[in-house]
Amino acid sequence: MQKLTQEAVQKRTFTKWINSHLAKHKPPLEVSDLFEDIKDGVKLLALLEVLSGQRLPREQGRQLKRIHWVSNIGTALKFLEGRKSVYRGSPIKLVNIHATDIADGRPSIVLGLIWTIILYFQIEELTSNLPALQALSNSNSSVDSTASCETGSPPMKRRVNNKFQGNAKKALLRWVQCTAAKDFGIEVKDFGPSWRSGVAFQAVVHAIRPDLVDMEVVRRRNNRENLEEAFALAENELGIPRLLDPEDVDVDKPDEKSIMTYVAQFLKHYPNPQHSEGDGQQDEVLCSSLPFSQSKEERKMLRELKVFLDQLERDLLRAQAAEGSLTDKYQAFKNFHVQYEMKKKQTDQLLQPVHKEGKLSVDQALVKQAWDRLSARLLDWHIHLDKSLPGPLGMIGAWLHRAEMALREDIPLQHVHEETANVLHRKLEQHKVKCLHTH
Repeated sequence: MQKLTQEAVQKRTFTKWINSHLAKHKPPLEVSDLFEDIKDGVKLLALLEVLSGQRLPREQGRQLKRIHWVSNIGTALKFLEGRKSVYRGSPIKLVNIHATDIADGRPSIVLGLIWTIILYFQIEELTSNLPALQALSNSNSSVDSTASCETGSPPMKRRVNNKFQGNAKKALLRWVQCTAAKDFGIEVKDFGPSWRSGVAFQAVVHAIRPDLVDMEVVRRRNNRENLEEAFALAENELGIPRLLDPEDVDVDKPDEKSIMTYVAQFLKHYPNPQHSEGDGQQDEVLCSSLPFSQSKEERKMLRELKVFLDQLERDLLRAQAAEGSLTDKYQAFKNFHVQYEMKKKQTDQLLQPVHKEGKLSVDQALVKQAWDRLSARLLDWHIHLDKSLPGPLGMIGAWLHRAEMALREDIPLQHVHEETANVLHRKLEQHKVKCLHTH
């Protein structure tokens, strides 16, 4: 019965997580029944687009047949397997996850796939940017995770994912222990029973915004009250989507994956305070070295830049969807490109690694993700505009579009050198000039 409960909690948590991202899609999308709504692969591809900033090809329409479903899911799986795990440095392996199983809506396979996406795009991506945790991540020891594969992962997949999950999991757990638990003497040794009382959630909120939580009051309240208030504070004051309900956590064996998914969201909001004094012991050194040697001013500039880039992306998407002539569209694109170029130098300076191993801070990683996403949107728009040109110019644009799609299939967008984009742009300009001379 516990297993069924965990599967139901996972389904609900993962659905809320997906919807928090699909709300950013253009147009916004929503999943109501995860196992049914993922079958045609359309929303799965939309989720990956939002997370990566890349555009993925798809079959879509009201009369999609199963062959189209499988094609869409296959595209999503191929895209995922082309990504590299930050911890392992090797491509993600999706063992025993087949497009036909997703098209059938098999619960354990669907949950296993979504968990892999969450693990890579949220938990691993964010925790890998905590430099003091690299030693832990590269060690052979692992956190006990007997509950980690009980639901949502097919048996064949457990062996492959354990190291991947273990490293990201250790990093996230150490972050909690160093930033929240140690200040109040709270023992957080897992992502299960340690969270049942709600005190750990309250401590994490306190680590980000101390003014929101009175830990003395927290210690006197019951589990449900603490959980409810922590989730409400996180949602209303920090803007963290509410993925869990008190009844999901106040059980003998809370679902580990659901708690990890929720807790990882707090990493984006952690303020990276100044160094604390260490006493020479290993844990204290790890905890005190979690923050980066960035000034308050640099962190403030990074956060302001992130807000600017997010707003520019939203404005860009609105401008793309607006009515107007091709000339108007090109002018709008040019205006956005000017703003983009004006921020490029500042962005490059702020994204210089502050750690000797070349790792970025959490704030830097978030800015880099926003920058890569915006770069992808601008490139997409430029190609679309060029493709829309009349006559021979449009043919050149279409050729460029196919070339770009081929590039994207083989190379993640953020790895495409700027020089490549410049070469393509120069070629287009040359073709435009030739075509204008021939008319």
